[in-house]
Amino acid sequence: MSEPTTVEVPLTQRAVLVMAGACGFGAANIYYNQPMLADIVRDLGSPAAAGVVPTVTQVGYALGLLLLSPLGDRFDRKTLILGKLVGLILALGLAAISTNLVTLAVASLAIGVLTTFIQQIVPMAAHLAAPAKRGQVVGTVMSGLLIGILGGRVLSGIVAEHLGWREMFAIAAGMMIVLWGVLFVLLPRTAPTSGLGYPALMRSLWHLFRAERVLREASAVGGLMFAAFSAFWATLTLYLASPVYHLGPEAAGLFGLVGIAGALAAPLAGRLADRGGPRRTVGIAIVVAFAAYAVFAVAGQSLWGLVAGVLLLDLGVQGAMVSNQSRIYALRPESRSRVNTVYMVIYFAGGSTGSALGALAWNYGGWLAVSGVGLGLALLAFAIHALSPRDAVANAAA
Repeated sequence: MSEPTTVEVPLTQRAVLVMAGACGFGAANIYYNQPMLADIVRDLGSPAAAGVVPTVTQVGYALGLLLLSPLGDRFDRKTLILGKLVGLILALGLAAISTNLVTLAVASLAIGVLTTFIQQIVPMAAHLAAPAKRGQVVGTVMSGLLIGILGGRVLSGIVAEHLGWREMFAIAAGMMIVLWGVLFVLLPRTAPTSGLGYPALMRSLWHLFRAERVLREASAVGGLMFAAFSAFWATLTLYLASPVYHLGPEAAGLFGLVGIAGALAAPLAGRLADRGGPRRTVGIAIVVAFAAYAVFAVAGQSLWGLVAGVLLLDLGVQGAMVSNQSRIYALRPESRSRVNTVYMVIYFAGGSTGSALGALAWNYGGWLAVSGVGLGLALLAFAIHALSPRDAVANAAA
């Protein structure tokens, strides 16, 4: 399908950077709670908080992805983003004043649901970008999101240690107030691309999944790559605490800083996708992720081996994600929010599965088993990629 003949507002470099920053600060809200769980458990006197708080946050994010993200095709995305941010500010404020687990769980669920405003920004950037620069723009925006995912844990660990976990949520609410003001002034508006009612909009998700082979392939590969990513991060703290290293959770947090270096390569992957075709870049990214787990298996007992593996893994996973998003956003310009919803729901389902597989592998076979899971997931992703036909859209553009 051809691109729309008009673009609401030219996408300036400043707007791209604002979108990247918004995604980063937004995504961090989901992960602030993880380094603070011990303090939350101790303060609330509820051991169950360690499992409940991060779980309901992730569940909320999944629900928001599925139920709210498709609305970006039906309404002006700027209005949706600003509305969600108002709710997110209130939810973060509620978390900051929570005195019991029930209140904090409700606030955490809302934080997850409303943080999905970032999933309006990514398709918005793709919608406004010139086709020849879509990969670069998406890569820049995604680098902000990925830095937020990795950096949020580091920031909350520092703030919680010196101030407290409630103060971290209060600071996060303050940052979202500032972000609301910035986006109100600088974020462009977009015209709706669909007139479907909400029930029809939701039904169309299944239709898109069935009709678009590239979407199915990209979602499967993306889900497997994020599963490989999550298998590592779900077990890293356990490995560092083992007799091999005798390191605490602070060391695991510092590895998040290493991961940020890999995330910074996302714009490069986008430029490569623009020049050589996103499908080719996906294949290269899968090979890089496979190499990362080979390094983990062979040199994982060395800190330098872990650092090298983290850099390769983040580079591979983020490169595949950016390139896959360039592919799917080229499919149906009028349905980008719904296409993004299908992709991201499968992507995060893969991440949850990868975390579970990583934990299971660790319990039964230690670090080598985790490395084997990662290698297997990357190999399966490459098989799907290699056996799938080339993209008609990519070929036409070449």
